[in-house]
Amino acid sequence: MITIEPTWTPERVDQLKIYFEAGLSCRDIAVNIGVSRNAVIGKLSRLNLTRTTPDERRARRKKSNAHAAQRATAKQQLRLLQAVYEQEPDDAPIVSANNCSLFELSEQRCRWPISTPGADDFCFCGNTPLGGMPYCSGHYRLAYQAGSRQRAMRG
Repeated sequence: MITIEPTWTPERVDQLKIYFEAGLSCRDIAVNIGVSRNAVIGKLSRLNLTRTTPDERRARRKKSNAHAAQRATAKQQLRLLQAVYEQEPDDAPIVSANNCSLFELSEQRCRWPISTPGADDFCFCGNTPLGGMPYCSGHYRLAYQAGSRQRAMRG
């Protein structure tokens, strides 16, 4: 019959504390004691043994809070999108005279979708694209607006 012994015997806990005080890594402690690294990390956590001081923990929290403050809120994202889509293109309106279906689409045709997928009038632009790009010159201006996001964020 197989007997199941507890992982953390009092001797192993004493060894864990000694190795931790000596500055060994969790991996090294695990190898010396004969348990997994995760078991060592979990036991250290339950024993409230950490290598950071309370001051270091506070500094980490401040750093993570400062990082969270940099993230855009939903309201900022809405303003950003409004600013980007309110900009008028620099040149004349785009005329899509060569509309094509998905089956007619190739690398020699602009792949800009027109209308809503599934609608009766859904098609692609079909004009001649710029060299190596998927869109014609007019749709290229719409798709690739350099720095528009940064300009909108600055206000």
